[in-house]
Amino acid sequence: MATPPPRRRLLLLLLLFVFSVSTARGQGVGINYGQIANNLPAPSRVVHLLNSLNITRVKLYDADPIVLSAFASSPVEFVIGLGNEHLQQMTDPSLAQAWIQTHVQPYISRTKINCITVGNEILTGNDSQLISNLLPAMETVSGALVNLGLSDKIYVTTAHSYGVLSNSFPPSSGIFRQDLVPYIQPILEFHARTKSPFLINAYPFFAYKDNPGEVSLDYVLFRPNAGSIDPVTNLHYDNMLYAQIDAVYSAIRLLGHTDIQVKVSETGWPSKGDVNEVGATPENAQLYNGNLINRIALNEGTPAKPSVPIDVFFFALFNEDLKPGPASERNYGLYYPDGTPVYNIGLQGFLPRMSYSFSAKNVILLFNFFVPVALFICLS
Repeated sequence: MATPPPRRRLLLLLLLFVFSVSTARGQGVGINYGQIANNLPAPSRVVHLLNSLNITRVKLYDADPIVLSAFASSPVEFVIGLGNEHLQQMTDPSLAQAWIQTHVQPYISRTKINCITVGNEILTGNDSQLISNLLPAMETVSGALVNLGLSDKIYVTTAHSYGVLSNSFPPSSGIFRQDLVPYIQPILEFHARTKSPFLINAYPFFAYKDNPGEVSLDYVLFRPNAGSIDPVTNLHYDNMLYAQIDAVYSAIRLLGHTDIQVKVSETGWPSKGDVNEVGATPENAQLYNGNLINRIALNEGTPAKPSVPIDVFFFALFNEDLKPGPASERNYGLYYPDGTPVYNIGLQGFLPRMSYSFSAKNVILLFNFFVPVALFICLS
């Protein structure tokens, strides 16, 4: 077979490169799959969207049996949630074990589940009973997993608001709120003992929205900028998210722990907001999420933890029209409910518009048709 001319060889390489990049960009990306909406696609269709995006890590805020069943035999690995409303019950060992037997055991043989989050942003709320129940519930759920022989497959943690910190700048001076230390200290001991991560919901958007005159937009959007240097460590930060993560590491270290990984359980940028929500635009959302995906693809760590790749779950998969609060709360999604991207961040997905039967098989057939055609054009 004759060697194709240089221009056609270049076209062939470009085609293969584009395909490999679009596939690889989803690797390592986690996504929050919230469902506070009345217009979302069926989970059986979402399976194909996530498969086409090559996203294999999903975080739920509950243990929706329809979702877990739909993702049976898929490569997706789930973080499932125990809602705040269940915390008091979960302090009872028999109820905790019954919950796992009902919501985990029927699915785990076919659906990958590796984590249970007990509550969300409990410590920064104003419910003292919930705060008191948090660690006992985590301990009890963890003990139930041990009893059921699942502790080697599933770990237990909880997600915190960034508001658990009283100071985060410079990153080396990160410190937890003093009134929360009596609760956080034993939670850290739990993490160290069970080798589970500390989860933080980190949103540079909030910092920019509250102080747009002082916070550099380039700094929060991962665009080229002078950045900042921590005067204590002399480490250079070119974006706020990494500084926020390292501030949490500093706060944890101040309480005597250096062996607990920090993972970002939520981060994102809204594409729309109220008049006073400065910076909530599709352009900024595209830049924040797209640039962060590029950073994840580099498998890099933060300045203080360069050998520990950042671990991030984006918020969120879809816009959720029933979420309360400001307009931004309903506009964090990467996708509209019909599967249309809110903006382009280089993840080309496919949400079937027909029945479930128009599935991966059809997509593969289309792919197997179009790629050879493209190759033929390049080589002819």
